[in-house]
Amino acid sequence: MRTLFYLLQKEFIQIFRNKTMLPIIFLVPLLQMLILVYAATFDVKKINLYIVDKDLSSTSRQMVSKLGGSPFFTITDCSFSLQEGEEAIMKDKTDMVIHIPRNFERNLMREEHNNVQLLVNAINSTKAELAFNYASMVIRNYNNHIITSWKGIPDFKPLNSVEIDDSYWFNPELNYKFYMAPGILAILVTIIGMFLSGMNLVREKEIGTIEQLNVTPIRKHQFIIGKLVPFLFIALFDLAFGLLIAKVTFSLPIVGSLGLLFSFAAIYLIGILGLGLLISTMCDTQQQVMFSGFFFMLIFVMLGGIFTPVESMPTWAQMLDRINPIYYFMRVMRMIVLKGSGFADLKNEFISLLVFGITMLSLAIRRYRKVA
Repeated sequence: MRTLFYLLQKEFIQIFRNKTMLPIIFLVPLLQMLILVYAATFDVKKINLYIVDKDLSSTSRQMVSKLGGSPFFTITDCSFSLQEGEEAIMKDKTDMVIHIPRNFERNLMREEHNNVQLLVNAINSTKAELAFNYASMVIRNYNNHIITSWKGIPDFKPLNSVEIDDSYWFNPELNYKFYMAPGILAILVTIIGMFLSGMNLVREKEIGTIEQLNVTPIRKHQFIIGKLVPFLFIALFDLAFGLLIAKVTFSLPIVGSLGLLFSFAAIYLIGILGLGLLISTMCDTQQQVMFSGFFFMLIFVMLGGIFTPVESMPTWAQMLDRINPIYYFMRVMRMIVLKGSGFADLKNEFISLLVFGITMLSLAIRRYRKVA
């Protein structure tokens, strides 16, 4: 026990003397939470709209003013030519063109229906879908307004409507930052655990101190614990720091148990630290660790559900997520923080993370050659 204490003391001193690690430990959480949570969003708040109004009636102008008054649309230009609107989309000067045909108001009053054409730039499919939905919602609301205001006109038959009352659970305001912050925190903990633990051991190889440790009577398990425990505490500290930033900056509601959250984080970190150590046993330089770790991080993050729901991915991608630790931990983060889930709701995630942790740590210990 005394040997382990001195090993941990030596590791902490070495970590805080390393000028490369200190910015990663303290600045990365701050920058990730303040920049990525704002930047990594699917909310579309500025859609350039081109107006082609061939009717110029009071009804068409009111509909255009409804679109212009929406916080999602910015009217960039208008003309009487649909071809000019199509050219604006081709030149990427606008995101959407709304085409209001001639005699729009007259046909609406006489025949009780008419058509409006929407042309959407769909290079960015997500933005195109949201833009179309926003415009359809505005036009639908304006249509309901017309039905209500024209009820007194003789022979006008208003359409029957179905009223829908909606309720959003766990994120009533649909604040995308509440969804992104737990996911960014999961990535943060992974970066701290995987990269720092791997780089620390390889740095010992580069400066030659690893050979001095190998010839000492320190046992193999003591060496492994001494290398991994400091980064376990550092990663948990960064998780707490990130939660504090999210709470203060974004008013993130932390509904569930913090104790349960940090318990899952500790189990998850055992596997991630083991993976970092396993990578370091196969590499000779810190650059090799960075490239190898980046390879795994890229796959884990893209399949983890940070941007795209896993349920929307192809079947083969969902199968790969069964061995993706970030997927499980990101799900744990969101369910505990936003939903207030308990251990009974997360049993499958607990088993998966535990198996991953034992497997990675066992492989890392087996791979590391140190005479006991």
